[in-house]
Amino acid sequence: MTNHARVLIALARDPETRLRDVADLIGITERAVQLIVADLEAAGYLTRTRVGRRNRYTIDPTVALRHPAEADHPVGDLLVTFLHREDTPATEQTADQERATS
Repeated sequence: MTNHARVLIALARDPETRLRDVADLIGITERAVQLIVADLEAAGYLTRTRVGRRNRYTIDPTVALRHPAEADHPVGDLLVTFLHREDTPATEQTADQERATS
């Protein structure tokens, strides 16, 4: 998975998180996260809104993924896949994995 995808997922989990915290979570520099956010904003994947002293990030789930192999999928598909797995209780995930291997 790319760092762009990791940043998007982190911002989808917590739209008001600091970019410093995203950098720590992902394991890249804060400057790299800033560049990725600027790139994602320029491409239309997210918008930044100033709320007091902080930023709030809103992701547009309808924007298509950039790579030609995934261009027919919106970014929302990626987010739903990763965010849904986190919302599923561990017992359900285990049962789903057992059914998949049966």
